[in-house]
Amino acid sequence: MGKALLVVVVLLAGTLLAGAAPASAHAVLTGSDPREGMVLKTAPEHVTVSFSESVALTEDSVRVLDPDSRPVTAGDPVRADGRTDTARVPLTDGLQQGTYTVSWRVLSEDSHAVSGAFTFSVGTPSQTRAASAAEPAVAPSVDVLYGIGRYVAYGGLALLIGTAVFVQVCRPGAGATQALRGPFLAGWWALTLATTALLLMRGPYASGDGPAGVLDPRLLRDTVDSRPGIALLVRLALLLLVAMLLRHGRSEQRHDRRTVTVGIALTLALATTWAAAEHASTGIQVPTAMTSAALHLLAMSVWLGGLTALLVTLYRAPADDPLRPTVVGRFSRLALGAVGVLTATGIYQSWRGLGSWDAFTTPYGRVLALKTGTVILMLTAASYSRSWTERLLRVPPVQPVLVTAGSGQGTPPDPPTKDGPGAVPEAAGIGSEGGRRGLRRSVLAEAVVGVAVLALTTVLTGSQPGRATVEAARASTVSGQPDVNLTVVPFDTGAPAGSGRVQITLEPGRVGRNVVEAVVFGADGGLIAIPELRLTFTQTDKRVGPLDAELVDQSGYWGSDTLDLPLAGTWTMRATVRVSDIDQVTVSKTVEIAS
Repeated sequence: MGKALLVVVVLLAGTLLAGAAPASAHAVLTGSDPREGMVLKTAPEHVTVSFSESVALTEDSVRVLDPDSRPVTAGDPVRADGRTDTARVPLTDGLQQGTYTVSWRVLSEDSHAVSGAFTFSVGTPSQTRAASAAEPAVAPSVDVLYGIGRYVAYGGLALLIGTAVFVQVCRPGAGATQALRGPFLAGWWALTLATTALLLMRGPYASGDGPAGVLDPRLLRDTVDSRPGIALLVRLALLLLVAMLLRHGRSEQRHDRRTVTVGIALTLALATTWAAAEHASTGIQVPTAMTSAALHLLAMSVWLGGLTALLVTLYRAPADDPLRPTVVGRFSRLALGAVGVLTATGIYQSWRGLGSWDAFTTPYGRVLALKTGTVILMLTAASYSRSWTERLLRVPPVQPVLVTAGSGQGTPPDPPTKDGPGAVPEAAGIGSEGGRRGLRRSVLAEAVVGVAVLALTTVLTGSQPGRATVEAARASTVSGQPDVNLTVVPFDTGAPAGSGRVQITLEPGRVGRNVVEAVVFGADGGLIAIPELRLTFTQTDKRVGPLDAELVDQSGYWGSDTLDLPLAGTWTMRATVRVSDIDQVTVSKTVEIAS
């Protein structure tokens, strides 16, 4: 049976690992056509949005609403030019003038939903428009239930693995197995039920529907075809194998090397079901990140689950149990090793999730800092446990029975006196009631703080990594972000119908090559066509310029991609607007160019 189980475990783990591909954790909007805030002379045929990584699409991944909040899409979203990091939706014919709202919602490679919204205008921006605020990526009720399920799953895994490792390493034997059977089964049931709930809730989570979506067969079918759904199904299969292995071990009444080997393989495979569907499966250094995530999860389970098993042992085992000091000492060494693994993998995952010190200001960075502080608090409690453990191990063993040569019978030695060599102060020895109470309290405090660590871990794995948040600020072309510079320059030639404004966009608005787009509005706010528009940039202090943007009429707007600004700082931008053969005017405005 052992070999068969081992083969199944390898195949299930391979199924997960085969689906892991490099990408960036959490998709970030990197561009759109039309762009945010753009005013078009004619209505577009479709709207396209681009992202920093491949995304999964649903029927409502891209929605476009007219100024009266009516949908104007003419079909479901598709890929633009076959690229998996894009979504394109066709629009209906005969779009009226005004401001249109685009809302988008997609699933990142790391299985998390992200959403956003922006606007563009046709002809003239309208006074009325649909709400441009992005809808929640996940329905609030579904988000809460899904988070609870993930938290229970973490707790169940910790109990399952931690108890099993504790029995094998710290207190082997049939007696310990029977005493700790309750926590082990509680962990198995918690993980199994939570995984089943997550599998049912995954459909509404991915589609944005409410909790009633758990009953939709279509959503469940979509879940089964997705990587997160496959990971959850594999986890359920592995839990079934754990139950079979447990039953096999009980029927055989033994824990031989083959059973232990299969148990280790099942443990590693269970941890892989998290690594293959969370942040570690996307971004940089995917193989290393998945290995680190699995080890981090296993070390957490050994430490926190082992603490629960130790508490049960301390409260249920008799005070005079001769194995008790040995059990506590073994777990102390085991926990120390687990903390070492947690520290090493935690540092690596923090670097990978943040990428820079600036990312500590993001929500992900703040939660990570809070988790770090909580872990330090937990380590403080653990230091007290280790102190009590060292006192326990210093207690002299029970003195052996003395055998006299004449009688051949044992006679107990005299008990140690207060001042004798074997004396132990009652308050200091862990064999005393005060010592036992001290160890129980420190281990209980450690376990309570561990519950908080699990909660923060759940929040952290559901948050957008700080690295991705910072990249979004740098890469996004949405209006208001630092890589788009929008300037409006009024003009007035003095002639009838010779006044208006020029809206000029510089992308990225930094030193180096910039894309320039300019749109001309008349006095009534509508787009107008003019025979000539010239744009130059000068930095007087450094005696640079004028640099001609070399704008070209693009039938609706003026554009260029050849402007190269060599220096950061304040530039004077001069626009020469010619509205007729004889009427023209030159207006200027300063613009800040970032480094």
